[in-house]
Amino acid sequence: MKSLKDMEPETTVVVKEITGGMDVIEHLEELGITEGTVIEVLATEPAHPHRGPIALTIKDRGELIIARGWADKIYVEMEGELTPLLELEEGDKGNVRSVEGGKDFEGFLSEYGIEEGCELTFLHHVPDCTMVVSSGGAEIRMGEGQASKIFVVRDGESIQLNYLQEDESSTVEKIVGGTHVKGKFEQIGPKGSEITLLRREIVAPVSDKGTYVRANVGGQHITIGHGMAEKVLV
Repeated sequence: MKSLKDMEPETTVVVKEITGGMDVIEHLEELGITEGTVIEVLATEPAHPHRGPIALTIKDRGELIIARGWADKIYVEMEGELTPLLELEEGDKGNVRSVEGGKDFEGFLSEYGIEEGCELTFLHHVPDCTMVVSSGGAEIRMGEGQASKIFVVRDGESIQLNYLQEDESSTVEKIVGGTHVKGKFEQIGPKGSEITLLRREIVAPVSDKGTYVRANVGGQHITIGHGMAEKVLV
């Protein structure tokens, strides 16, 4: 067996084994990759120097944050060219022209106001801190990308969990995503449950080395980082 990161472009392979812990397996599942998955390697490209979830603004909607894995499936038209949202730079503006991920995923994005044709402006990459929250008597840890899928109500306003300040409380409004995402946050409780941001813990940055893999999985184009592709044996 070989690592996916070592595969040449225009090669079709079958996943034989995924090494690593549950976080790795769950992340790859969100991309549609499990043992037995057929992957068509489209290209290997230099890793983008930026990391973390993405902060952007939607015209007539305001600022929001989306997870890097979700941003990878959004393509934006700028100056007549189609560009992955992940490759935009601070201040870039364009219109969403394509969303990879199927109807369910398009429905999730619509909760954020992201739909084909909408205008967005790339603000910056968000440092992926670990957020520690309290809900239902339990402490729960999550990254900024995961937190972006939880909407809460603060002072009558609907916001993403990311925008809470330390020691600030709110009530859960909704969790955006499929059963896999909602299962991760089962400790949080139902709509109306209280949730408090206890603190943010800074995570030491891990640089992307080498290349990332752009691939076709089940008709959807995805991007897999060097470190993650290394754990996929084909």
